Amino acid sequence: MKKTTVILILFAAISSFTFITKLTEDKPVPIPPSKQRTNGDAKEGYNYLVTGDYVKGGLPLNIFLLGTFGQKTYLQREGLNKNIGFAYTAIKASNGETLVAPNCLQCHAQVFEDQLIIGLGNSLADFTRSQKLNTANIEKLEKLLKTNAPKQYEASAPFINITKTIAPYLFAEVKGVNVADRLAAILVAHRNPMNFKWSDTALMPIPNELIPTDTPPWWLLKKKNAMFYNGFGRGDFGRFLMASNLLTVRDTSESRSVDEHMPDVLAYIYSLQPPKYPKTIDQSLAAKGRIIFEKNCSDCHGTYGANGTYPNLLIPASVIKTDSFLYKSNYSNPQFVNWFNKSWFTTGDHPAQLVPFNGYIAPPLDGIWITAPYLHNGSVPTLEALLNSKLRPQYWSRDFDHPQYDYDNPGWKYKAEEKPLNTSTYNT
Repeated sequence: MKKTTVILILFAAISSFTFITKLTEDKPVPIPPSKQRTNGDAKEGYNYLVTGDYVKGGLPLNIFLLGTFGQKTYLQREGLNKNIGFAYTAIKASNGETLVAPNCLQCHAQVFEDQLIIGLGNSLADFTRSQKLNTANIEKLEKLLKTNAPKQYEASAPFINITKTIAPYLFAEVKGVNVADRLAAILVAHRNPMNFKWSDTALMPIPNELIPTDTPPWWLLKKKNAMFYNGFGRGDFGRFLMASNLLTVRDTSESRSVDEHMPDVLAYIYSLQPPKYPKTIDQSLAAKGRIIFEKNCSDCHGTYGANGTYPNLLIPASVIKTDSFLYKSNYSNPQFVNWFNKSWFTTGDHPAQLVPFNGYIAPPLDGIWITAPYLHNGSVPTLEALLNSKLRPQYWSRDFDHPQYDYDNPGWKYKAEEKPLNTSTYNT
């Protein structure tokens, strides 16, 4: 009898614990704020973004211009940058040669109806080109420079070497997705966490899969207590914003120099506002929609207007029940989180840290009209399909050469497909 009673008590206790744990797991998790360096100058931050040498390597200017002659630049820059596209910046190598380096606007700006929108995630990027062709072209260029322009080769050699290492990995199946997570994994696999020195051989395993993501808009950052879709970027935002420096950095002495500019860059990003919807809005219908939104959506996504609030909540996987590949990758490949959390980025008086979570942040929705496609994986082409999952096509394609926004059904004009046809077809 006593044995039976004990078993029943244990069973009840375990059941209660499971029930309580389930309740806890199903509750949104608030993200606490962290101290940021908010004493920067927004104008200086903009100048550094579009003219700074935070990526300190690249290709010779004359070689770069051969492939971009006549293209519209959009930015009103002067000097060496005058004829260079907005996603690149001319820099000086240590031997005096002029190189052209990629900048942050490759991912964090997009041309929309012939206007450059800085801060809008680039949903038109194309990383589907042949891996072998890219590597072959790089090797041909390397041979050409060695033979005919040794000083230019000396200046660009570190960038060429790193590019040969990363090029085979940066291959997406479809256009329009961001491969930054993949790039970061490759770079940290080849760098010492404390001094950032490069190793030609990987220091840790690199997973085979590339997890495509949609680039979130910069203007949301001012509301957030953490960075990235799973909210695992905690602490100083500047340390995450400067991560592109890992592409070419020689050591952490260079990183410290770049880090000094991050308060200015953050000030500029905080100053960004989303573009206003340019068409007429049915105010009567919007008022009805506001009531529905504030009743059903605002607890997670916040309220809007003069007194708007944002709760900064992480939503557990058990609640959202959506594509899990992104947040699960932090657990299936913990070596990258561990690398960051013992790296230079966690040192000093403004450290950063990665804190994985099984779920995703419920983002602010400012400027949502222009941020299609939707969700963290960019799988939904329109706002209506975002709100009504039954309308989401399994396969859909859009025109990347002549992108068309659909003002009647806000989002991208798209075509539902029966199967994947090419690199313009998204498989949800």
